[in-house]
Amino acid sequence: MSEFLNNPNVSALLTNMVTGNLTLTTGLLWLIVATIISMIGGAIGGMILAGKEIGYIFSATIGALFAPTGAIPAILLGFAALNFLSNN
Repeated sequence: MSEFLNNPNVSALLTNMVTGNLTLTTGLLWLIVATIISMIGGAIGGMILAGKEIGYIFSATIGALFAPTGAIPAILLGFAALNFLSNN
């Protein structure tokens, strides 16, 4: 594990992610992380809203599938705004 973390490319990536430098790689990684978090939130929300009516597993599946449809465009607009503001 220490060899992986001491790799210069990984170290630069982690530094860019922590400091907030928006590159293509860090943007894609943050998009993946945010999508996973929105899927977890959508699954929980689906279970709370419709768990008893249609079943907890099915409602969690539907919630996890529909949650990123609203989150991904908002994330991309946020990245565009950050990129625009950081260039000015």
